[in-house]
Amino acid sequence: MTSHIMPTYGRLPVTFYKGEGAWLWDEQGERYLDTLSGIAVCNLGHAHPAVHTAICEQSKRLLHTSNIYGIAVQEQLASKLTEKSGMDNVFFCNSGAEANEAAIKLARKFGHQSGIENPAILVMEKSFHGRTLATLSATGNVKVQQGFAPLVEGFIRVPYNDINAISQALEQHKNIVAILVEPIQGEGGVNIPAQDYLSRIRELCDQYNILMMLDEIQTGIGRTGKFLAFQHTDIKPDVCTLAKALGNGVPIGACLARGIAAQTLTAGTHGSTFGGNPLACSAALAVLKTLEDDNLIDLATQKGNAICSALRDKLQNNEHVIDVRNKGLMIGIELDKPCAELVTMALHQHLLINVTNEKTIRLLPPLIINEQQIDQLVTTLSMIITEYTAQSL
Repeated sequence: MTSHIMPTYGRLPVTFYKGEGAWLWDEQGERYLDTLSGIAVCNLGHAHPAVHTAICEQSKRLLHTSNIYGIAVQEQLASKLTEKSGMDNVFFCNSGAEANEAAIKLARKFGHQSGIENPAILVMEKSFHGRTLATLSATGNVKVQQGFAPLVEGFIRVPYNDINAISQALEQHKNIVAILVEPIQGEGGVNIPAQDYLSRIRELCDQYNILMMLDEIQTGIGRTGKFLAFQHTDIKPDVCTLAKALGNGVPIGACLARGIAAQTLTAGTHGSTFGGNPLACSAALAVLKTLEDDNLIDLATQKGNAICSALRDKLQNNEHVIDVRNKGLMIGIELDKPCAELVTMALHQHLLINVTNEKTIRLLPPLIINEQQIDQLVTTLSMIITEYTAQSL
């Protein structure tokens, strides 16, 4: 069969037609355990009744008007997000890349208002911020940038988890107006920085009077055991971007701002036709209420630690396993060699996983994963890792 879809993805040989909780069913009726959650999107699992009800009820009332009118459910969501984050206001869009685009524009506007003619943003190696031209340029991965030159100017790059490199860059480049960083790098290999990394970035931002901007698109909405990953510390950023799990599969992104950053974008300086429409906001409100009612965020730490402890136990004698690390249910198992083949091996065992940065197995299970499913995940994954690494002996 000829496909009329642009070949921008190397798709696996499976198509799913139904989901429930942590399970997906393919067209032949075979069941798979989803420990990727649509890449950190379906934190509540598939076909969650609260999200289903919210979408159905809202679709019967109103799908879209325009942001030139008031949208009550958008106001409700903005109020909830600012309450939970400690930020002041929100710009709504449709994706993580768009949320980061808003943050980049905000930083440049802030720079120009501060009298800086060519404002620059400090970004990190191995980062990932999106695939639009600006977010691609901010991303610290040469491979995904290939073929798209000339890239957008105005980004200065330093190694991740290196405060001295940040300090040196700020001293050298007087036009830096913001630091954009992921609290934990997902695409870069589930890289968890030093405990004081964000706090020290905050100190430097205050010292140089620049914006601290956190990309929480993958880490946010409970994934790491806090509503937002920066809440593991006592700091607040000036800008924080969200998407992915906010709508549990319904496209929605958000750029949250605080203080002077919250007053930088004004009428006519940015916009989004579909951003914050009633359907997306209703789904997001249902997600936030469910997370609270079911205490799922606190349980993410317990479940993530249980998975990693069990994997370490099973793999402790495997010399090819360099590290098993996590923050909540954001989990990385790093091997000493490329292991992309494990994705297909796992698929054959009806387990959905991901490999990022060539050598790191990335697990992003739904927050609703239960003990039986955790046992299945650990047993299956440790088995295929053992089988795969034995091939190199």
